[in-house]
Amino acid sequence: MKVQTVRGPVDPEQLGYTLTHEHFSLNFDKMYSAPPDAVEEFVSRRITLENVGYVKQYPYGSRYNINFEDFDTHQAVTKDVVAYRKFGGGAIVENTSHGLGRNLKLMYDVSKEANVHVIAGTGHYVHAMQDEATLAMSVERMTDLYTKELLFGVDVVGLGEPVKCGFIGEVGSGWPISQFERNAIQATAEVQAAIGCGVSFHPGRERDAPFEIVRLYLEAGGSAAKCVMSHLDRTLFKDEDLLEFARLGTYCQFDLFGTECSYYQLNPESYMQSDEQRMQKIIRLIGEGYEERILMAHDIHTKHRLTSFGGHGYSHILNNVLMRFSLRGIDIKTVDTMTISNPARWLEMKV
Repeated sequence: MKVQTVRGPVDPEQLGYTLTHEHFSLNFDKMYSAPPDAVEEFVSRRITLENVGYVKQYPYGSRYNINFEDFDTHQAVTKDVVAYRKFGGGAIVENTSHGLGRNLKLMYDVSKEANVHVIAGTGHYVHAMQDEATLAMSVERMTDLYTKELLFGVDVVGLGEPVKCGFIGEVGSGWPISQFERNAIQATAEVQAAIGCGVSFHPGRERDAPFEIVRLYLEAGGSAAKCVMSHLDRTLFKDEDLLEFARLGTYCQFDLFGTECSYYQLNPESYMQSDEQRMQKIIRLIGEGYEERILMAHDIHTKHRLTSFGGHGYSHILNNVLMRFSLRGIDIKTVDTMTISNPARWLEMKV
């Protein structure tokens, strides 16, 4: 069993500490959300010390901030991944899928420069981010695409050999789930069953969304043991809902660490949990015996979360979160299970 990285297969135990949901480059322009008139003039500029506080409050109201595929972003991402390696990081799972502007060349270059294992994903993001030709794809065409990118790779300009993907994700859906998104879930399940790869889902911002995705995925033949449900820290707020979901057997991912603004601009009627609340949910799951089904990450996808723009970077969990688990009585073995063993087990497959 191996883990397929952008620079070739490696043994699972070589990954080390792993972030399971991050981005290096993506096109998020369709997620622009206008800020209040009073602060628009501040967030519309390039990010500086004078306006970064406004951008942190209304991150999707700054077109510069959500442009996560320009030179400024790529330079800052590379810097932060190099720092991540310095602080003990070993691997990063890059979740940019079709519809988000995946950049495999950048993944390869960052992996090489930082000496970090990078795992690329295939699959399709939400309906709203796709063009008409993609929306017309059949399940069969999707399965062919995912299988090709996992087993044979993608030709990348500037590289001498194809880059292979190492999982399917993030597979996105809104709420209610569209027919295109249902097709993508079915294709993901069929390929997962055939190849044995890991998969990762992005649910809509409703309590029922994760449950419905897993139902569709399992009915199509996918394995719960190889499935990650992302963004539970902005989707399932009640302990009873979280525990009910955990019983389905998938990985429960808390991947918005470092986001400390409670006002959730993409879902104003809800809210964004803090790191403390995320930790409390994880500790509750550990107490119920689910430590082998927990994953953590930051889901960095806007400039303001990178250190060059006043953010926390990819090292935040390593430097600022894990020691807080120890202060709450969680032993180092459990921490290693969540951050090293679980990611390796999820990603391993026959390659």
